[in-house]
Amino acid sequence: MDIKQAQFVISAPTVEKCPRDTKPEFAFIGRSNVGKSSLINMLCNHKGLAKTSATPGKTLLINHFIIDKEWYLVDLPGYGYAKRSKSVIEKIDKMIQTYILQRKQLINLFVLIDVRHEQQKIDREFIDWLGISGIPFSIIFTKADKLGRVKAKQNADAWMNALLDSWEELPPYFITSSEKKTGRDEVLDYIGKVMAEINEQNQQA
Repeated sequence: MDIKQAQFVISAPTVEKCPRDTKPEFAFIGRSNVGKSSLINMLCNHKGLAKTSATPGKTLLINHFIIDKEWYLVDLPGYGYAKRSKSVIEKIDKMIQTYILQRKQLINLFVLIDVRHEQQKIDREFIDWLGISGIPFSIIFTKADKLGRVKAKQNADAWMNALLDSWEELPPYFITSSEKKTGRDEVLDYIGKVMAEINEQNQQA
């Protein structure tokens, strides 16, 4: 699939303020400074859609973008940004958890991981929590251009293999670079495949 139109809809402080329609939602989340805004802009082919910043952790709200009038791309706040106050961290963590656990429109959560680094405890704990909670998710490795194709693939494989100590079945994963648009087609084709399955289920219902 390809994205022809992407428009900002709303920045919501709580799940209750999110759009009330039933369009499918594909959400993106990751630690601060993982390159989430750049990835979203790359996928949508729209440089200024999601606001990028030199300061990590600027996304504090649940941001909805309507894609081709068919589905929502949701930009969630990053987790694990230590420079916030404890009260702000707790508020954001609650916002994220409530959205992930209660938002019925959420079809898939893309968890972004910087491919340059070994598996970090905070990412592993978050992914394990998703598995325990039964949330459908995929992993997107970012910043592959910083390493080169071969090394990025090696790092991603090592990261995924490290899950096998407690995971019987691994989630789908993608290797991307916002700079070089690596992985764009793969991620969008995956979304398109999921959307086609949803449409087929709705027709049979």
